[in-house]
Amino acid sequence: MPASGERSRPVGTSAGEQAALKCVYMAIMSLDPTGEGRKRWVTRWKAALNAFAVTFDGRLTPTTR
Repeated sequence: MPASGERSRPVGTSAGEQAALKCVYMAIMSLDPTGEGRKRWVTRWKAALNAFAVTFDGRLTPTTR
């Protein structure tokens, strides 16, 4: 449990949205649990994220690493 005043998730996201994205991510990762085909799945993940961006216009924020 986070300390008083701390948030456990970013502002503007609901637990349901995070759960849905986690389910999609876990489904994609379960297709290749060894990680050997990771580059191939990353390119497919970008297409899925683009579809989410269109569907949930303005609700997904870009992140950089």
